[in-house]
Amino acid sequence: MITIKDVAKHAGVSVSTVSYVLSGKRPISTTTSQRVRRSIHELGFHPNAGARALASSRTNVLALVVPLRTDLNLPVIMRFVSSIVAEAREHDHDVLLLTKESGADEVHRVIASARADAVIVMDVEARDPRLPALRELDVPVVLIGVPADPAGLSCVDLDFTTSGASTVTHLADLGHRSIGFIGSPPSVYERKTGYATRFLSGITKTARKRRVTVHVHPCAPSYTALSASLDALLRPELGITGLVVHNEAVLADVVLELQRRDKRVPEDISVIALCPDTLAAAQAVPLTSIAIPADEVGVIAVEMLMRGLAGEQPAEVRLLAPQLTDRGSTVTAPSTADR
Repeated sequence: MITIKDVAKHAGVSVSTVSYVLSGKRPISTTTSQRVRRSIHELGFHPNAGARALASSRTNVLALVVPLRTDLNLPVIMRFVSSIVAEAREHDHDVLLLTKESGADEVHRVIASARADAVIVMDVEARDPRLPALRELDVPVVLIGVPADPAGLSCVDLDFTTSGASTVTHLADLGHRSIGFIGSPPSVYERKTGYATRFLSGITKTARKRRVTVHVHPCAPSYTALSASLDALLRPELGITGLVVHNEAVLADVVLELQRRDKRVPEDISVIALCPDTLAAAQAVPLTSIAIPADEVGVIAVEMLMRGLAGEQPAEVRLLAPQLTDRGSTVTAPSTADR
């Protein structure tokens, strides 16, 4: 099947240029337009008829871009998706879920074929390669996440930098001076995914200010990886008395594995997590945590798109303040004699 990407390659133009020729939403030079239409004819490309009326029609559909990579925690991702779908229905809109790791090409194809009116993008990297193409779209775009340069784009997310700072501040105020960090999978940091790198940045910067030592261990989503991380973190010479966990996939095993190693929570080691409240509360020992506000973020993202569709939403970055709930898994650091 011939796609809009094939047409763009044949005509020697970008996918967005083909989109604009089809939709008429931006002026394209006569020469380029003729070249694109000649490629469409020669390749036998048949765009949705709605693409040519995109400027004056609405589908009442929002596209949600969320690549389902193996290093993402699906239950947490689905909390965001559920919130977005529920809020979209409040505005009489449906949601088209795009899960392929196909960059911006798939988004352009969906918009050009008049299948969606606006776009929400998740799993945003610091220097996300999709951003230039997303900025070219002539429809509202909202990112759940904040890139290094958000200029011209609307973004909403938890303030992960402040969240990381809050975990260290909380433990430091309790007298902890050596802290372990069980982080997201290594590939998440390698991609420089925004939420993970900002959370880690908040931890490390605050640790320096508070003269706290932090031992960082990215952790793959498996029991074996968690066990290896704890082997490294619980060496006696490190003297770790507090543990920060930002990895929902292994969170359920953290307390159990600590107990197996004769480490009581919180008497021997304090634990604080960044995760949804329901997950923190459901552990064998309910965990002090900073909440991931998936419901609130999803609602705000859809509301931003609705205002954008009404022509009332300038680009803005909205960061939600962290909310820390103390469930008793963090206490004053034990003295050297107690250990």
